[in-house]
Amino acid sequence: MSEPATQAEAGLSEVAALDLRPALEAVLMVVDEPATEEHLAKVLDRPRRVIAEALRELADEYTAQGRGFELRLVAGGWRYYTRPAYAAAVEGFVLDGQHARLTQAALETLAVVAYRQPVSRSRVSAVRGVNCDGVMRTLLQRGLVEEAGTEPESGAILYRTTNYFLERMGLRGLEELPELAPFLPEADAVEGESQEGVPSFDPDAPDTDADVHDSSHSQTET
Repeated sequence: MSEPATQAEAGLSEVAALDLRPALEAVLMVVDEPATEEHLAKVLDRPRRVIAEALRELADEYTAQGRGFELRLVAGGWRYYTRPAYAAAVEGFVLDGQHARLTQAALETLAVVAYRQPVSRSRVSAVRGVNCDGVMRTLLQRGLVEEAGTEPESGAILYRTTNYFLERMGLRGLEELPELAPFLPEADAVEGESQEGVPSFDPDAPDTDADVHDSSHSQTET
């Protein structure tokens, strides 16, 4: 019984003996979402305060050296990101002639959800002045919004932004959103559509045209 325990202790000692900053870099290179300080401390067998200090030192060092990437604290965790100054180079490599950005209609819809969440589809459509079913399907498929229960009064499905939204926007939390909410109509002042308890679209259906419902966008919005 003593041999397995000895092997476990040896494994922990091996990790703890590693040079911390290179070890952090190695782990952060393979994460697929921001890693929390607590998780990194557990993996690397170090106190959280030591991990936090090393992460900030690395972030400052990358900035001082003018590296093409940076280490950011986003959505409660740390992750590598390319620097905005080199966005054109990265975009050219990743897209290679393809257009993968959200449309203007999708960005507008996402903004309404972000500032009025949790919010129903009908209220989002009322704020934008156009049916948003197709665009909402796109945002759901891309993991930027998710269902957040139902509205007690009407039974309408409510939507909110996801942690992935924070990550993509480079935000630690919704409190870091710019102060734009005062310029949007109050949700209570917008009358919702009836018969909204069930979505009028299938979230899992192929997204053939995200803006099929926005064909009159330029004529109806100002």
